[in-house]
Amino acid sequence: MTRIDVSGLGGFIRDQRDQAQMSLRQLAQAADVSNPYLSQVERGLRRPSAEILNRIAQGLRISAETLYVQAGILDDREGDEAVTTSIAADPTLNERQRATLLQIYAAFQSENRAQAEAAEAEGQAAESGADATPKTGTNS
Repeated sequence: MTRIDVSGLGGFIRDQRDQAQMSLRQLAQAADVSNPYLSQVERGLRRPSAEILNRIAQGLRISAETLYVQAGILDDREGDEAVTTSIAADPTLNERQRATLLQIYAAFQSENRAQAEAAEAEGQAAESGADATPKTGTNS
């Protein structure tokens, strides 16, 4: 399972809270977590679950995926944010199951990207092969 960089994550949450001009108490209430717990997260003393990160993101009015990427749960990648956010926030899944589903989703994305790049490379090779056909001429 991916290790969460709790000190970097806590600083990021604190910066986002400051930018939103929210007090610790306001964010704790909006995220439905206790003040001491949120304070410990911000100081890097606690490792929040994906569900808690989702609630904090909602309280900050930012994308949950932003926090998941910052926490190291998700790689910053292309894809449907709704899919990754839904998987990471699903309370019926445990952390291992979430991580596995996100890894499978990333693997499918990577495979599809590689296939698209290979098809594009084949198309370019075919075009340059057509341009490179030798021209026969009569030189006496």
